[in-house]
Amino acid sequence: MNKGLIMNKNSKIYVAGHHGLVGSAIWRNLGSKGYANLVGKSHEELDLQDASAVKAFFDREEPEFVILAAAHVGGIIANNIYRADFIYRNLLIQNNVIGESFRHNVKKLLFLGSTCIYPREAPQPMAEEALLTGPLEYTNEPYAIAKIAGLKMCESFNIQYGTNYIAVMPTNLYGPNDNFDLEKSHVLPAMIRKIHLAKAMMNGDWDAVRQDLTQRPVEGVSGSSTLQDIESRLRKYGIGKEELELWGSGKPLREFLWSEDMADASVYIMENVDFPDLAKGKTEIRNCHINIGTGKEISIRDLAALIKKTVGYTGEIAFDTSRPDGTMRKLTDVSKLNALGWRHSVDIEEGVEKMYEWYVRDHNKP
Repeated sequence: MNKGLIMNKNSKIYVAGHHGLVGSAIWRNLGSKGYANLVGKSHEELDLQDASAVKAFFDREEPEFVILAAAHVGGIIANNIYRADFIYRNLLIQNNVIGESFRHNVKKLLFLGSTCIYPREAPQPMAEEALLTGPLEYTNEPYAIAKIAGLKMCESFNIQYGTNYIAVMPTNLYGPNDNFDLEKSHVLPAMIRKIHLAKAMMNGDWDAVRQDLTQRPVEGVSGSSTLQDIESRLRKYGIGKEELELWGSGKPLREFLWSEDMADASVYIMENVDFPDLAKGKTEIRNCHINIGTGKEISIRDLAALIKKTVGYTGEIAFDTSRPDGTMRKLTDVSKLNALGWRHSVDIEEGVEKMYEWYVRDHNKP
């Protein structure tokens, strides 16, 4: 392999989405390994949906390596309601960043997708070869199609132009800097916040409730709102003084990966894996992407019990079976990743504890 394509400590590396859950973890991981020439722009500084702005950024900065961790993301409710936003915005981001990476001869690009690209009824655990073998889960189909398009764009540029763009598909992620918005967040951070609030309400600790809402208002209701408004708004999300209600049956099984593990896997792949390694021996070059996960799963009901224990909540947790469950099982086959030399280090029990410690510490910032 051409040694000029290998990242060195002075290589200019652009991390798109460096303030997000995964991007911030990747940024920290690169810094801890001595990479000193990192470039990142906030959404306010650079709107990745704006083609002319992205072109101007690449013209000015000329990054040698790109990690595309920026995306328009959300949980099951947001994915189902804002369907146009999820496909349109993600296609714009991907097209602009991948397109400019090609025009500026970027040496290597890592594209982050999601395991929701796999069919709803894919055999479990889901291997990379399951892609495009059946219908997608309806609730997040637009987002999944955008991510499949990004994966295929990387693959197609590699085949036609000999570029070195690698697509990775992480399982459900959680960790520091996660999104705790009650409407738009993923299941684990939403559950941590709901159980934290339910405990405070049950204990009559309204200072803790107000502190939480001051940090992260819910639909315009903040810590300075009236008690009546606070109770009314939280009740909408199943959070009450006596009981907490969660969506679905609690039966679906989910796999969760600590975001800092995901970051470590991403940097490992940037340092050690190239597209020719993944395409070797294939008569038809497809499914060269890499699943990133733990290969372990837990039911939503058991996850709720784990978080309940971690938070110290002693109230009841009920499940609203009239609400959708989504896919019943989503476990990744990580044998390709393990064969490449990487495996996770943080299991769910440790991760939930670390996550809650971070959440409480974040609320106590001055």
